[in-house]
Amino acid sequence: MKVILQKDIPNLGDAGDVKEVADGYARNFLLPKKLVIQYNESSERAIRHQKKLINFKKDKRRSQSEKMAESVANMEIKIIAQVGEEDKLFGSVTSMDIAKHLADKGYLVDKRKIQLDEPIKKKGEYEVPVKLDEGVTATIKVIVDKE
Repeated sequence: MKVILQKDIPNLGDAGDVKEVADGYARNFLLPKKLVIQYNESSERAIRHQKKLINFKKDKRRSQSEKMAESVANMEIKIIAQVGEEDKLFGSVTSMDIAKHLADKGYLVDKRKIQLDEPIKKKGEYEVPVKLDEGVTATIKVIVDKE
């Protein structure tokens, strides 16, 4: 069955794509959840209109992400923590802590988009990449200091 994707579906395609899927998959899963519409000649106009809307929304999200990346790029976040011997922290600084400090400064960023390989466990300065929408990545400076 040929269908037109209404939303981005992992492992299937992006919104607006025309895909051939199994009849049961379309009938029992995709159509009831309104993830697709059935492909026919009249729905082709809907495809073109939907692709224009999707491209417009992606461009808008990209420009917003680039603006946010510019404003966040020179930002320093200072996190105060208890420090023991050899500059080791009691506990650690996680992506959730960084997200809270960003929220305090007015930037709402999901903690899963802050790319820490592992929590910060020592005092010092760190460059932390933050993934924003549409492939835009910003790097913020995180300074961990003692109380």
